[in-house]
Amino acid sequence: MKDKQFICGEKCPHYQKIDEVKKSEPNIEEIESLSNMFKLFADNTRLRIICSILNTELCVCDLCELLNLNQSRVSHQLQILRNAKLVKFRREGKQIYYSLQDQHIEQIISTSLAHILEEEEK
Repeated sequence: MKDKQFICGEKCPHYQKIDEVKKSEPNIEEIESLSNMFKLFADNTRLRIICSILNTELCVCDLCELLNLNQSRVSHQLQILRNAKLVKFRREGKQIYYSLQDQHIEQIISTSLAHILEEEEK
């Protein structure tokens, strides 16, 4: 009986609303890309890297020290993030500094954290 509480009591689709949603919803390729992006955020190491460079750029050595991870692991995850265009880099001599690709990534993380913290306060 509990399962049925979320089922519409009448078979009465609201076709105007359905048509509006169809016009504005992402297409299947966009949904696939969005799904793949969220999979990138699902890895703890990658997410820790992203959170570490939210407000500042860091080199691999800094990230290794900060996250207590070896250089190979950090470099591998940075390569994945670079390929996905979530982080960018700049070279200064022999050092390579990483930062977020753009403000969209910062907004995704900041908004998600705000949502989590809001839920914890309730």
